[in-house]
Amino acid sequence: MPRTTRLQTAAQGYIDREQFASIEWLVEAKGQVLSSGKVDPNAGSGIPQDALYRIYSMTKPVVSVMALILIEQGRLRLYDALAQFNPAFAGMRVLHPNGRLEPAARPILVEDLLTHRSGFSYEFITGCHIAPGYDAVDLSSDGKCSLDEMMTKLAAQPLAFQPGSQYRYSVSTDVLAHVLEKATGQSLVSLLQEHILTPLGMHDTDFHVPAAKQPRLMPMYGVTDVSEFSSLNPPSEQRLIDANVEDMYPSTDPAFTRGGHGLYSSLSDYARFARMLLTGTTPDGQILLSRKMLDMMTTNRIPDSQLPLTIGMNPLPGYGWGLGVRIMMDTGKALALTGQGEFGWAGAASTYFWVDPKEDMIGIIMAQYLGSVLPMADDLRTAAYQMLP
Repeated sequence: MPRTTRLQTAAQGYIDREQFASIEWLVEAKGQVLSSGKVDPNAGSGIPQDALYRIYSMTKPVVSVMALILIEQGRLRLYDALAQFNPAFAGMRVLHPNGRLEPAARPILVEDLLTHRSGFSYEFITGCHIAPGYDAVDLSSDGKCSLDEMMTKLAAQPLAFQPGSQYRYSVSTDVLAHVLEKATGQSLVSLLQEHILTPLGMHDTDFHVPAAKQPRLMPMYGVTDVSEFSSLNPPSEQRLIDANVEDMYPSTDPAFTRGGHGLYSSLSDYARFARMLLTGTTPDGQILLSRKMLDMMTTNRIPDSQLPLTIGMNPLPGYGWGLGVRIMMDTGKALALTGQGEFGWAGAASTYFWVDPKEDMIGIIMAQYLGSVLPMADDLRTAAYQMLP
């Protein structure tokens, strides 16, 4: 099999096995397209031009970059305490797995929110002792409540661990979005539009889908809520079951915003964001992030004692975490083909992106299956890397 066709073949295999309804991708290296395409049962013809996807946690890097922009502007600092933006988070308590409560030893900082070392968690984190409390108040599942209302619910919950003492993937980026609004007096939507989406020409990226664009919104498959999925008991097979995720991820509510999920985007829009992360600049040369801030963003901040990174029960060997993205620190521990310094993130509904500065490379994969445990992204990324000259 020619190296240049392996990515297409891998993607097509997932469609032929009826494990995904569609897959769309773009890989570039040194400013040139290495591979691009889309597959579905109708040879890709069922995927509309500029299809829109619920990108779930690929929202996080966008919101994290917004925080870094404000830090460069002098309007926010990594050592700012969460409680100075919302006093409800003063006096937080830590609940230990044995039921013992104790006061938080120090305040939660902006850096903790960017690095998921705040003490917060997620409902779907298998084995997390505070996850049932989140679930009981529909913390992440209630798409009807405002971001401020979500924070009121969260502030009433205990922390899972002392701030800074662990890495645990969490609602920290939702809290960060709240901080951005309080630090500036602007809505998250207006901040992103002004500083990221408009300068990059990301005109299809927003927290809702207007009526005129609804025909471009791709259908969702899998579970209806991430809290339904347990990594301890994955499904025996991946079947294309329609999933209505509107309750958690409404598409028509212009008031809906979150920091950890919630954005809709297209492959071409997100590619604009990924390209910016190579240089910090827009296509016309406007600087969004300085070279030094990009360096800070993509440097690991997780101590060895808190590695390997895990999402629930799933380890990410070789990876560290910077200011809003995972970073490949040690390819000697990597379990799929990658490069030293490669960074990026993924979304719960099978979206994925990476940026490799050393190879001047970006890759974006878009699909819509919530709760997949199949290695589709690893397979496509491996196929992309093996094409490099």
